[in-house]
Amino acid sequence: MQFVDESSIHVEAGRGGNGVASFRREKYIPFGGPNGGDGGDGGSVYLEADRNLNTLVDFRFTKHYRAQNGQSGMGQQKTGAAGDDLVIMVPVGTKVTDMDSLEVLGDLTEHGQRLMVAKGGRHGLGNIHFKSSRNRTPRQFTTGEEGEERNLRLELIVLADVGLLGLPNAGKSSLITAVSAARPKVANYPFTTLYPNLGVVSISPETSFVMADIPGLIEGASEGAGLGQQFLKHLSRTGLLLHLVDIAPLDESDPVNSIRIIEKELEKYSHEVAGKERWLVLNKTDLLLPDEAKEICEHIVSEIEWKGPVYQVSAVLREGVKPLVNDIAYALEQKRVEVVQEEMPVRASIDEDFDF
Repeated sequence: MQFVDESSIHVEAGRGGNGVASFRREKYIPFGGPNGGDGGDGGSVYLEADRNLNTLVDFRFTKHYRAQNGQSGMGQQKTGAAGDDLVIMVPVGTKVTDMDSLEVLGDLTEHGQRLMVAKGGRHGLGNIHFKSSRNRTPRQFTTGEEGEERNLRLELIVLADVGLLGLPNAGKSSLITAVSAARPKVANYPFTTLYPNLGVVSISPETSFVMADIPGLIEGASEGAGLGQQFLKHLSRTGLLLHLVDIAPLDESDPVNSIRIIEKELEKYSHEVAGKERWLVLNKTDLLLPDEAKEICEHIVSEIEWKGPVYQVSAVLREGVKPLVNDIAYALEQKRVEVVQEEMPVRASIDEDFDF
């Protein structure tokens, strides 16, 4: 299936049904009075997150969505039927923005989560509401209101614990293949990865995490060069970044310069993404002799004055991969514990404020 992570649609909620002016007409009952019923409310439009979807490709072909109108009221104080709501299924991780106001309406990050994007029109009132001691035969009624209309931009931002980044052919796809059941295309030419791939890394039956592989970045990616800038947003929801570096590139380019290119593009794109915790993964050690690989890795770390964790791996041969994924799982678990501990004092203070 084609991967599409951005699309635009037009949604229109249903119009409210009109109220009616009607009078009771029965044999032997003169001056029956008004009995016009109200109209029904128009249907609203909702977006609902579905974990079984992983692309916005369907919205490339269907652009307009409209909920059902409410029915008009009837005599004998009968209310018109409300219009059915329209529920549009989208992938988990979809960000919704109003294209006209640029307001972010919501972020659907959990399966089953719903977001109202267009509210149905309110129903009109029948003439029974306008009866009074001075106006016994009202002929007034109100019409239903129009439903909301919006032009929406949908952006799919994948949800993952760990994001992979690096230049093309750094070995990101090979790494995610080595540690998960994901099978992205792997080849010895640039841009074999054309869209994000997700893989679940299982450490044990109770411990696992999700890894995301995005297309490789090149210099100028933040300004639109290559494919990376389009997919950099997928790193914004990750908790940890793995920066993969090819220590023995075929074009004999300098790995130190490669690292600085990526860092520069991250800064240009987003300070938030650039500020995320990042581990350095020096890949393709199998292409060099052990002593030579060690010397090059030490030189890289020294030149960039790297202070964070460093791993030397061969993704193809799966060498050095197990310690890496074990440390990732431990780091992610520690972060979860810290979040829980931060929330506990807040909950405790709330409990203290109320005497049950």
